[in-house]
Amino acid sequence: MNEKIRALFPAARKYTYLNSAAVAPVPTVAVEAVNKQLRDVSENGSANFADWVATKNRVREIIASMLRVKPDQIAFMRNTSDGFATVANGLKWSVGDNIVTFAREFPANFYAWRRIRDAFGVELRLCPERNGRIDTDEFINLIDGNTKLVSISAVQYASGFRADLERIGRAARKHDALFAVDIIQALGTTPFDLEAQLVDIAAGASHKWLCAPEGCGILYLSDRARTRIEPTLVGWISVEDGWNFADIEQPFKPNALAWESGTGTASLFYGLEQSAKLLSETGAERIENYLKDLTDYLCELLAGRNYEIISSRAPVEKSQIVCIKNNGGVAPNEIAKHLERENIIVSPRGEGIRVAPHFFNNRADIERLAENLL
Repeated sequence: MNEKIRALFPAARKYTYLNSAAVAPVPTVAVEAVNKQLRDVSENGSANFADWVATKNRVREIIASMLRVKPDQIAFMRNTSDGFATVANGLKWSVGDNIVTFAREFPANFYAWRRIRDAFGVELRLCPERNGRIDTDEFINLIDGNTKLVSISAVQYASGFRADLERIGRAARKHDALFAVDIIQALGTTPFDLEAQLVDIAAGASHKWLCAPEGCGILYLSDRARTRIEPTLVGWISVEDGWNFADIEQPFKPNALAWESGTGTASLFYGLEQSAKLLSETGAERIENYLKDLTDYLCELLAGRNYEIISSRAPVEKSQIVCIKNNGGVAPNEIAKHLERENIIVSPRGEGIRVAPHFFNNRADIERLAENLL
C-alpha cells in the first residue's frame, strides 16, 4: 500500500508472504508494545495494573468501532472457537430446533453446532458448496420457523467466497432466528456494520487479518442476542462489581462483558492495540479496495496460464483470498512446497493453493508468485 506500512513488517522483506489467511505477520510496533508491557511486569509487578485494564478497554473501543457496534457488546475470549462454543452452550435447545450453516465451514464454526446436534437432537442443515461458492438463495431457503440459529463465515477460508451478510441477516430475522458470523477472515480487510447487517453474534480472533499476536479472541453479542444467551463461562469479572469480592450473589453484567471471566493476556492486548490502530488509521475501505486491485492483478497475470481461478470473482462475492488450481495435475502441496523453497508463502487448500495478500504486499509480490508457479 505504501513503503511506510511495508517497513513495519520484517516478514515482507524476508518472504513473499501471501498467507495472512493463516497467520499474518505482526508489525514491529505491536511487538514493541508487547515487550513494553512484559518489561513493566518484570520491573514493577502489579503496580501498573490499571494501565493494563485501560489498554484492554481501548482495544475494545477500536474493535467496536471497526464493527460499528457498542464497546460493551464486545467480549474478549481466547479464540474464535471459544466464542461459538459459549454461544452454543448458552442457548436453550429443544428437539425440533434447527441450525442452518454451510457444509464446508472452518471447524471453529462447525464443531460447536455439531455438539448441539448430537447432545440435543437438533437438526443441523448444511448448505453445499457449488463451484467454489454458496448459492445464497439455496442457503436462505434452508431457514424456516424452527431455525434457532443461522451461522456462516463473512469470508470462507478455503474459497475466499464473501457472503451477503445483510441479505442472510434479513432472512434470519424474518424467522426470528439468531444470525452468527465468523469474522476472522474479514476483520481487518473488510468494512463492517454488524447492526445494519442484522448480525446478532460475531466471533473472530487477532492473528489473521488483524496482524496481531495469537490469543485474543473476539465475541460480539447484540442486545437481542444477550437476552437469549446465558453466560456459561463466567468468573470474577463477569459480575457488575468484580472488585466487591464479598458480594457473591451480585448479578452478572447485562451485556457481552459477562462473558469475560477473569484476567487475560495483558501483553497481547498491547500488541493488538497497535495493530488495530494501524489498520483503523489506514481504513478498512481503503484496504479492501487495495486488495481487490492486487487480487484482480493476480487473476490477470494467470490468464492464459495453466491455472484456473476457483474462487468466485463476482463483484459482490470476491474477497482478498484467491484460490488457484493447476490444470496439469500438479498437487497443491507440491506447489506450496516449491514456492516455499523460493521464500514464497501460501497455503494448500483442497484442490488448489490459497493466495492471501494483505496491505503490506505489493504488485511485485504478486508478479513474483506468478513467475514461480509450477
